[in-house]
Amino acid sequence: MIKEYIKRPLYLNRVRPFMNKDVIKALVGQRRVGKSYLLFQIIEELAALGFSKERIIYINKELHEFEAIKDYKDLLKHVKKAWKGKKKAAVLIDEIQDISEFEKALRDLQAQGRYDIYCTGSNADLLSGELATYLSGRYVEIEVCSLSYPEFLLFHKLADSDESLLSYIKYGGLPYLVNLDLNEAVVYDYLKGINNTILFKDVVRRYSIRNIAFLERLVEYTADNVGSLVSAKKISDFLKSQKTNISPNVVLNYLSCIVNAFLIYKVRRSEIGGKRIFEISEKYYFQDCGLRNAIWGYRPSDINKVLENMVYMHLRVMGYAITVGKIGAKEVDFVCEKRGERLYVQVAYIIPDKRAREREFGNLLAIKDNYPKIVTSMDRFIAGTEKGIQHMHIADFLKTSF
Repeated sequence: MIKEYIKRPLYLNRVRPFMNKDVIKALVGQRRVGKSYLLFQIIEELAALGFSKERIIYINKELHEFEAIKDYKDLLKHVKKAWKGKKKAAVLIDEIQDISEFEKALRDLQAQGRYDIYCTGSNADLLSGELATYLSGRYVEIEVCSLSYPEFLLFHKLADSDESLLSYIKYGGLPYLVNLDLNEAVVYDYLKGINNTILFKDVVRRYSIRNIAFLERLVEYTADNVGSLVSAKKISDFLKSQKTNISPNVVLNYLSCIVNAFLIYKVRRSEIGGKRIFEISEKYYFQDCGLRNAIWGYRPSDINKVLENMVYMHLRVMGYAITVGKIGAKEVDFVCEKRGERLYVQVAYIIPDKRAREREFGNLLAIKDNYPKIVTSMDRFIAGTEKGIQHMHIADFLKTSF
């Protein structure tokens, strides 16, 4: 279990308040974002709290030595055999969704009050659904994402520069990239393999998907349409034009499965100034821009889409609940809410002229409240604020903890 790693304080700080408490800590997120290494960091922190090696029970369902743990009965048997002492033991289970009816074992262990429990999982529907049913109010879910831009710089030992930002835009932030040469041939081959693992392990196998060819085309379609309004009917109509007949309901079901695997996120539209949530047409963003680029190809002409995706993910990592804002005929890229406060963000590649400036800033100026408003772009010379709206370079935005 001893492995080298770079600490990720953002997530450790979210776990620490619940350590050694009778609350199950569920670390959820897409495969290969670093959940396993966070468990190693938690083990180190537990040791500092006085947990001896014998009191730390580690189970990784991706390792052959734990293959015999197939269901909740096997899990309970393993844990109770591993520790018979009177002191509290820590139980850490990696990829717990691979254990049948795991929630029954967690309920049993949690009810005893003798175990400090941590688990990771790569399926949002399974974890949130089962844990909410069996352990309502007795677990906390912490979403883990690929590296933020500051983490990317730290992991790759890079200074903030135009070249570093371009590398992050092109290759994304999966932690293992630190072991690879950052060039397209190497990185995209690796990322395509990760995409295939996610699709086949967390979507096809989990949901017994039959039409694998359509699933792959749907992911490609989503990659091409990042940041665009998408509806199941629109996708279905497009497929019909390509001589493929798939109903809107099937499209929705497949999209839901992909979302549950944390490959993409669905962002709904909301009416600014009201409480209305629009039920049709939403936007989709990838958890990692590198994966998006590996699937669809990196094209400089797509830079606006990729920047918008990066900004969305940064805001999500910062803990915001996010919708796409609508005010009359105008659209605001992101309406962000956290602890009763609100933030509005507009994303552009560059703002070359007065007309573009009026469009990007005008959408925010139409909002008649006093919450912070930001336009972020890659313009080299940024004037600071305009009529109370802050203009930030994309690199500065991605380095800011909001």
